[in-house]
Order: sequence, then structure tokens, then C-alpha cells
Amino acid sequence: MTSKPLMWTGVGLCGAGAATLVVVAFVDLGKADQVASVTGGIVALVGLALALIGQFGGRSTPSAAVSASGDGSIAAGGNIGTASTGGTTPLPVPPAPQAAPTSPTGGVNASGKGAIAAGGDIGSASTGN
Repeated sequence: MTSKPLMWTGVGLCGAGAATLVVVAFVDLGKADQVASVTGGIVALVGLALALIGQFGGRSTPSAAVSASGDGSIAAGGNIGTASTGGTTPLPVPPAPQAAPTSPTGGVNASGKGAIAAGGDIGSASTGN
């Protein structure tokens, strides 16, 4: 499951919980205090469990192979802002709004003298030729 549906589910649950506590507070303030205490404890334990799963558990996707061979070759699995394989440095490119990073479907391979390859976008590149 991706993170956006999980995020919106969490937002919805928080909104529903807040609305429930407000309604209960108008009916019986003592009961609202008890409900808030129990709910807070449960949410804290669920949050701790999710943090531990995010840190230590879950699935890991194998990364695509990234290789560079040859004099001055450059290969990157993601985006490259500025790359130079020749004797000069290209002018820096102002940062553009970045889309969500995507993993390359296959491997990234740069072979040969001055080759440049990236699994994402390349902002500016110079091979010195």
C-alpha cells in the first residue's frame, strides 16, 4: 500500500476522533476525559508499533544495478544535478521543482570514456568534447 492512502486514512481517523471527543465533551466532560486518556494511550502504542515497523521491518525492494566503467564515466540511480566528465565544469543549473523520485526499472549503466547515465533527470552535463 502506498503512503498517500495511509496518510488520508490517518487524517480521517484523527478528524473522526476529534469530532467524537467534542460531542462527548458537550454531553459529559468527565466521560470525555476518560475517553481521551484511553484513546491517547492506544494511539501512542499504535504509533510506536508503526515507527518500529517502518524502521526495522517491512519489505525492502532490491535496488537496480548501477555501474560506471571507463575513464571519467558517471552513473547514478537517481537524479544528477550537474555532471562533468571533461576538463570544464558546466554552469550550475537552478534547482527546478522535483517530481517524486522514481526508481529505474532496469539497471543504470554508463560505459565508455566520459559516459553519463542516470536513473532520473540530468540537469546539466558536460563531457568535455
